[in-house]
Amino acid sequence: MQSADHWIETLDLSHHPEGGYFRETYRSKTSYEFRKSPVFSGNRAYATAIYYLLKGNECSRLHRIKSDELWLYHSGNPLTIYLFHDVGFMSSFTLDSGTGTFQGIVPANTWFGAKLESPSPDAYTLTSCVVSPGFDFSDFTLADRDSLTRKFPQYADLIKGLT
Repeated sequence: MQSADHWIETLDLSHHPEGGYFRETYRSKTSYEFRKSPVFSGNRAYATAIYYLLKGNECSRLHRIKSDELWLYHSGNPLTIYLFHDVGFMSSFTLDSGTGTFQGIVPANTWFGAKLESPSPDAYTLTSCVVSPGFDFSDFTLADRDSLTRKFPQYADLIKGLT
């Protein structure tokens, strides 16, 4: 198994504002034109894709976007994605070659974050994320720890660890 640093260098990954490392690998040349949408303003690519890597004790901090996001496992350790749904419950899925779970979906407008199942200095997970309509940083919001904890008090420790 390759190291996290190998993939960061080989794939030319940069730090992501939510944590971890990324590089956009695809942005469709055509786009939707949202004129009167209550969700989006302006144009959005039909789809975008990135490589995304978490290593060691890092996490993908809780955030949400306005589009569906498909996660695809490539290499490394098991990675759990935690989803906090507006209707008041939490769910998760774990990307893991050992169980054959190679993809999972995060529905639009769902708070979510991720961390390695067994963090260690040498651990990492390499994934890709596909977003449709395509990702735009104006659609990205980091979670407020206190607000999310009030809504999900039973998960206060998990929220603290992911914010």
